[in-house]
Amino acid sequence: MSVKTIVIEPGSSSKQYWKDVLDYRGLLYFLAKRDLAVRYKQTAIGALWALIRPLLTIGMAAFINWLNGREAIDGTPVLVIGTVATIPWILFSSVFSESSNSLIANSNLITKVYFPRLIVPLSTLLVNLADFLLSLLILIVVMVAYGIVPGWHILLLPAFILLAVSGAIGAGFWIASLNVKYRDFRYVVPVITQFGLFVSPILFSSSDMYSGDFPVWLTWLWSLNPMVAVIDGFRFALLDPTQITLYPGHYLSTAMSPALLVFGIYYFRKKEREFADII
Repeated sequence: MSVKTIVIEPGSSSKQYWKDVLDYRGLLYFLAKRDLAVRYKQTAIGALWALIRPLLTIGMAAFINWLNGREAIDGTPVLVIGTVATIPWILFSSVFSESSNSLIANSNLITKVYFPRLIVPLSTLLVNLADFLLSLLILIVVMVAYGIVPGWHILLLPAFILLAVSGAIGAGFWIASLNVKYRDFRYVVPVITQFGLFVSPILFSSSDMYSGDFPVWLTWLWSLNPMVAVIDGFRFALLDPTQITLYPGHYLSTAMSPALLVFGIYYFRKKEREFADII
């Protein structure tokens, strides 16, 4: 008796592949629910841990500015500036870090059954968006405490959230693909996020970088950070927009997020067939 072998593999065309992603959306939701369920399991304060990280970062930013004798940045109290900048940064860094390590963390699943591997890092995005919504409570409390009422510019906030998410998940796709073969990236990712904290306009303003005290080439290099446009976008949407100056580097920073997303998906798809064999 002959044995018939069935090989299940991703669709050869991009259209078929994205149809597979849509068809496997149930797995996407399952992985996200699973991660949410175990994220704060057996912890004393549960989901409140989602608030502690941004609170510590906000406190650090305010303390450093206090040491420098700086009470306001661009006319806004440093605590408000630090809060508005920290919330999107935590979203970006969390999505980037967890998506970068997602394939390794789910290696048993990847080696056993076919599904579009893109679903694994995407599931970490959903989990971190839930934490982001919770951390918005901090932002609301601080703005109410200082009597800040956003204008109509708050309608632009979803666009800047999308910009942060696209840059983070795009970079995550890329690093996750590299992480399968080169496990060194497990140690590189924390360094990148730590470095990114200090080169993003959280402890300072973008106007400081464009004040003329730095070489032009350095300001353009700094503008390659996608979070420059995102953080200043949050400030524009939530605070007094007249305090935000639009610099040429903002256009470059804005372009980085979609560029990272396109390149991340391209590289991920290029290496996807090798994951099960290498991991």
